[in-house]
Order: sequence, then structure tokens, then C-alpha cells
Amino acid sequence: MRSAIRALLVAALALGSALAAAPTQALAHGGNPNFRSEINSVQPPLPSGVSIEVLDYDSYLQLKDMQGHEVVIDGYGDEPYARIEKDGTVQVNELSPAYYLNDSRFETDVAVPPRADSKAPPKWKTVDDSGTFIWHDHRMHWMIANQLPPQVKDKSQKTKIFTYEIPLEVDGTKSTLHGTLWWVGNAETSKVPFIVAAIVIVLGGGALVLWRRRRRGGDDDGGEADDGERPGPKVPAAEAW
Repeated sequence: MRSAIRALLVAALALGSALAAAPTQALAHGGNPNFRSEINSVQPPLPSGVSIEVLDYDSYLQLKDMQGHEVVIDGYGDEPYARIEKDGTVQVNELSPAYYLNDSRFETDVAVPPRADSKAPPKWKTVDDSGTFIWHDHRMHWMIANQLPPQVKDKSQKTKIFTYEIPLEVDGTKSTLHGTLWWVGNAETSKVPFIVAAIVIVLGGGALVLWRRRRRGGDDDGGEADDGERPGPKVPAAEAW
């Protein structure tokens, strides 16, 4: 019994440690929780069945085309960067500089090959057929690592950093996504509640299993009754008078 409880404690502490480390890992590889990138509007409005939203604070845009439209996303030089065709085929332009730049959160982390040319005819490569495209876009986030935007004078105050535009084309009609990047304050959220919750869940679930096993063992072996009295001797069933 003691060894089982010790094992549960070890498992709970391990889970708590994993939860404590998770936010740091997410910040290193994804969006920055101190920022929020928000879509204000798309003008002209997107047709029915086409939607776009921000994922991971300020890191990704997700475009969905569920009703047979053709949507083209322009890159940083106004070249066709990616598109969703009417049948849901998702393609990227291998000659768009954005195709390479968008592999990383910061431009300094990647190199654009000489053959990439925003003025060259597109070279389309199919990457999916789900009608959904998710991409990282440098226009929607702060580009300087480990440096606060100069607009942020007080880390605890929500502050507008800049507005941005991302050009689109829907069924041959030019459209523009208008968005705003905000600083929302220091995201140093305490991890203690999550760690405590993890330990409670693990210990509670493990204790329930042990209790059931012990109760089942008591029932099978003729253990003590719930009221503390020993059961009487078993009497063979007899016909009532």
C-alpha cells in the first residue's frame, strides 16, 4: 500500500513539473502571450464559407474555404504566396520569398534562395486538399526578439503597437485584411494552480483505484463488514416452515 502511494506521488510531481515547463516551451516555439494580434475587418467582406482567424496569440493565420471559392494570399512583395482553389486544393508558390521567410518567426533565422523572385510567374506546389491553410505571417507580429516595442511605456497596460494589412484576392476580387497588434501586459501567470490541480487529479484517481481494489479484495475474502462487526457463520439455505 505504501509503495503504491509513493508511486502516485512521484507521478503527480512529474506531471506538475511538465506543466510548469510547458509555457516556456510554447513561448520559445510559438506565439508570444504578451501580445495579441486581432483581425479588425476584411474589406470587402469575405463571402459565405470563407473565414480567417488568428491562432496562437500573434503567430499564425488560419484561412478556411469551405464553399468552393478561390482565395489567393499575397506575399510581402504583393506576389501570389498561397492559394486555396475551388475544390479545396491548397498550394504555395515556391518562388515567393514569403514561402521561405514564413518558415521562422524572425527573418534572421532563414535564408531566401536567389531563385525566389516576387516578380517571377508563380510555381505552385500542392500541400493539402482540406480547404484550410495555416501560415505564419510577419506582418502581424513584433519582429525584434528580446526587445520591447517603443510604444510600451508601462508593461502592465494594454498598448497598441501598430495596425497592419494583408492583401487577399477572392474569386478574382481584391480584398484586404485589416488588423491590429496589441501589447496586453506581462503574461507571467502563476503555475501553482495548475500544478496543484494535476497532483489532486492524479492522487484522487489513484486513491479511488486503490480503494476499489481493497474493497473488492475485502468482499472476495470475507473481510470485515462496514459496521466493524464480523459476519456470522454461513448457514446453508433451508426451506421455510
